[in-house]
Amino acid sequence: MSSTASFSRRRFLKGVMTATAASYVRATSASPAQAGTPSPRGKLFQFRYSDVKLTGGPLKDQFDRIHAAYMALDEDRVLKVYRQRAGLPAPGEDMGGWYDAEAFAPGHSFGQYVSGLARFADATGDEATRAKVKRLVDGFTATIDPDGYSYPSLKASTAFPAYTLDKNVVGLLDAYQFAGVAPALDTAQRIIKGGLRYLPPRAIERDEAPRQTPYDESYTLPENLFYTYELTGDKFFLELARQYLMDRTYFEPLARGINVLPGRHAYSHVNAMSSAARAYLVLGAPKHLEATRNAWDMLEQTQQFASGGWGPNEAFVEPSKGLLGESLKTTHAHFETPCGAYAHFKLGRYLLRFTGEARYGDGIERVLYNTVLGARDPKADGQFFYYSDYHSATQKGYFPDKWPCCSGTLPQAVADYLVNSYFRGPDGVYVNLFVPSELHWKVDGAPAKLIQSTSFPESDSSELRLELSAPAEFTVYVRIPGWLQSPAELAVNEKAIDAKAEPRTFAAIRRRWQDDDTVQIRLPFSFRTEPVDVQHRDTVALMRGPLLLVALDPSIKLPAGSLSSHGELKPTPHVAQSFQLEAAQDKVRFVPFYLVKDETYTTYVTAV
Repeated sequence: MSSTASFSRRRFLKGVMTATAASYVRATSASPAQAGTPSPRGKLFQFRYSDVKLTGGPLKDQFDRIHAAYMALDEDRVLKVYRQRAGLPAPGEDMGGWYDAEAFAPGHSFGQYVSGLARFADATGDEATRAKVKRLVDGFTATIDPDGYSYPSLKASTAFPAYTLDKNVVGLLDAYQFAGVAPALDTAQRIIKGGLRYLPPRAIERDEAPRQTPYDESYTLPENLFYTYELTGDKFFLELARQYLMDRTYFEPLARGINVLPGRHAYSHVNAMSSAARAYLVLGAPKHLEATRNAWDMLEQTQQFASGGWGPNEAFVEPSKGLLGESLKTTHAHFETPCGAYAHFKLGRYLLRFTGEARYGDGIERVLYNTVLGARDPKADGQFFYYSDYHSATQKGYFPDKWPCCSGTLPQAVADYLVNSYFRGPDGVYVNLFVPSELHWKVDGAPAKLIQSTSFPESDSSELRLELSAPAEFTVYVRIPGWLQSPAELAVNEKAIDAKAEPRTFAAIRRRWQDDDTVQIRLPFSFRTEPVDVQHRDTVALMRGPLLLVALDPSIKLPAGSLSSHGELKPTPHVAQSFQLEAAQDKVRFVPFYLVKDETYTTYVTAV
């Protein structure tokens, strides 16, 4: 959500914030509950955060920095707006930015801070992180009214009743699930029931939203309502999740292959696809699976930049009109990065679990390395990286307002690096990302560990080593990326194997594994160019393997063919992952987007 784009929520709200929360009132009654059971519909299963450990490389570096940044959050400041509304002592300074009682979106990101910290707690086993999650949950719970009212101000329950509730619910559920804060599950149920009278009776699209909630996102509610049902078994939450599914105007057209994305707010409608995915897991309706698959294809085929990002000015574009290319000149807001990456990761994981298809892993990898991994670190005063900018001669910067929505999704997205990396199948494990890491799981009830050693994406190779308490037969599946232009090379114990390793598939290596067996993987990198869209075929981004390379301090016009000739791109001496274009009148240096700090860069160049 943005306060600066052309459809700015803030500007709209300043003119129309006149109605009260009482305009939408609904009543519902609870149903008897039965305990939920795991869904049999997925082909693959997601590991817990605690099952995966990052051991080095750029992902771990960012993981540790973001964990530390959120551990440093002042709990009194974060809770202040909630305590003020409840009439409790409220020490600490105001947060400022979007967060305060009469600000743009009061208290909007509290639950996401809790969610991110809970995931970090599970990932690291750090007791200080668990304790911080518990204190935040306890502090929040103390502010809830007897009738379940949990909003930090009247404005929050008026302007963003669904948005704020949804974020606080996921924080509480994750605190219960991943940080062991048992009372959080009861608190989540209380605030859902207490928030119902402020919600519309069904998911509301923006073109039909009432004046007081023009940018609320009731259509994202079902995912976490299904999550609540799965943890409680209470069918009240199951029926509530059904009630807010946006089937008629969104999921059903998508399931029929109708592209209804254009014009919609990009991040929230990709996030809403996770509600369709969760609906498929719980309810099993084929239309929800088809909707998610088709939406992913539409994203990749009609909406994506070379980075994997989408949504210039936070809106989906009309296909086949050259609007992605036009946006390179008209805006600096090309991808709502932490929010968009978080939603993209979730959707990709659901689809990997449903289908077992490696192409969804390709999509996760592209967005990870070329968007959120390149986000600038947050500042303690609430400044956050928000948009990836693909305009020419630009720099990475911070959003003008403090504590925006991306401050909430950043810790969730970065913590999710762990669960993006590996998946479990009925007959083995799936290696999705090539990252220095350890995976812990069990084979036939016995502990097993997979240790991955690599300097990817600086290098194109990786090694897997197994630590087993006893020999065991299972399959190690290795994702073979779609960006390969030369064959993948696989070996077991340094002996080449003849495994089927087609791009966009998982290569299956099945054998009776011994302790200390190894798998060697080489995925040769090569250069290629990708046009921004078919209407601007000469406006291209340079790619190498999974990485988007950007030009530092360049002219945006380069000799025709210079980027497609591999021989003219030479490694920069003594600089890792840096390449010089020798054909240009002045040498142009290209580096991965994720390594750019304060330099001026250009993402797309034009061949002339």
